[in-house]
Amino acid sequence: MTRVWSRELGRYNITVNAVAPGFIETDMVHQMPPKILERMIDRTPLKRLGKPEEIANAFLFLASEEASFISGAILCVDGGTVLGT
Repeated sequence: MTRVWSRELGRYNITVNAVAPGFIETDMVHQMPPKILERMIDRTPLKRLGKPEEIANAFLFLASEEASFISGAILCVDGGTVLGT
């Protein structure tokens, strides 16, 4: 959908991008059973949960002038996580 909207709205000089967050340190995540949380952290190459401000920074970048030629992209902010491995 991100790429379709990017293609359709580009003619109006509108960029469309998405942010795909990994496991982020929030109250909801901390309610998970500790064993499952540990497993998710182990599957993350950076060996930690993300911080909410790291997700916010990704959105700030995509909304900035520095990202003015980026459209149709999905920015994974997940510490390098590859689910299923």
